Amino acid sequence: MLSIPDDYHILLLQGGSSLQFSMIPMNFLRDSNKIAEFIVSGYWSQKAPIEAKYEGQINVLWDGKDTNYTKLPKLNNLSFSENAAYLHYVSNETVEGLEFSFVPGLDNVPLVCDMASDILSKPIDIDRYSLIYAHAQKNLGPAGVTLVIVKNHFLEKLSNKNLPTYFNYLTHINSNSIYNTPPVFAIYVMLLVTRWLINDIGGLKNMAKINEMKASLIYSTLDNNPDIYAPYVEDNSRSKMNVSFFLRNKNLQDNFLRLAKHEGFYGLEGHRSIGGLRASLYNAVNLDSTKLLSEFLENFAKKFS
Repeated sequence: MLSIPDDYHILLLQGGSSLQFSMIPMNFLRDSNKIAEFIVSGYWSQKAPIEAKYEGQINVLWDGKDTNYTKLPKLNNLSFSENAAYLHYVSNETVEGLEFSFVPGLDNVPLVCDMASDILSKPIDIDRYSLIYAHAQKNLGPAGVTLVIVKNHFLEKLSNKNLPTYFNYLTHINSNSIYNTPPVFAIYVMLLVTRWLINDIGGLKNMAKINEMKASLIYSTLDNNPDIYAPYVEDNSRSKMNVSFFLRNKNLQDNFLRLAKHEGFYGLEGHRSIGGLRASLYNAVNLDSTKLLSEFLENFAKKFS
C-alpha cells in the first residue's frame, strides 16, 4: 500500500513512540559531530528533542508553544541546515488536532517522521523519508507493536554501533524483528487491518477520500455553529484525524458529554493537557458514524444556542 522500495527495512518493534524518541538519537546522533533538528508543533513532538539532548546537540527550528500549538509553521518560516544529522517532525498532532499539509526539510538531509496517528490514512511519498515510525493504537491495530520503516542509506550513517544490543536497529534488522518475543496478537491484528484496507476500502487513495469527507463533515458542522463551537486550531493546520474544539460556554461541557454518551458517543473528552473536546476520526471510524456525530453536534447547537 505504501509502495515501499527494496532499499527500506520494515521492523515491528515495541515501546511505542516513546522508545523511538530515544532510540533514534542513540543510533544517529550519539558520537556524531552533527546537530539534530526538530520542529515542535504540539504535545508529542515536544517530547522528541528532550530525549535527543541526552545523545548530542539539537536545534529546534520552530516551536509553536507561544501560540499554544494552534497552528503549524509555513514552509518559508523554516530555515533548515544542510549539514544536520536528521530533521524530525510529527506529521499529525493528536492532542491539539494539527496536521502537516506539506513535507518539510531538504532532500539531502535525512527526514525522520512520527506518523503514529495518520499512517495508512492516505498515500505518502515514501522516498522523502529516511525513517518513519508509528505505534499501532491509532490506525494500525491495538497497542503493543510499533512499525518502523528505515532506509538503508540512513543506516549507513549510524553514528554509534556500540549500543546496548536491544537499542541498535541493526539487531532487529538482522533478527527479522524477533530478537525478543514479539507481540504476536498485535501483529496479527495489523495484518487484518491491512487486508481490510486493501480488500474492503480499496487502498489508501480511497481511504484518503473517506477521511476527507469525515473531517469536512465535522469541521463544517462546527464552523456553521460559531456561537456554540470553537475549533482549537487555525483553518490551514487542521487535522483530518483529530478534531479538537471547545464549547463557547464551558459550563455546557458536562451536559454535552452526558448527552453524547446517552446517544452512544464515547471518548469525546479533550486531552488532559488542553481540556475541551476532541473527536478522533481514525480509519476505523466509518462515514455513517461520522454523520451521526455531525447530527448530534447540530442538534446540540440548536438546543443550546
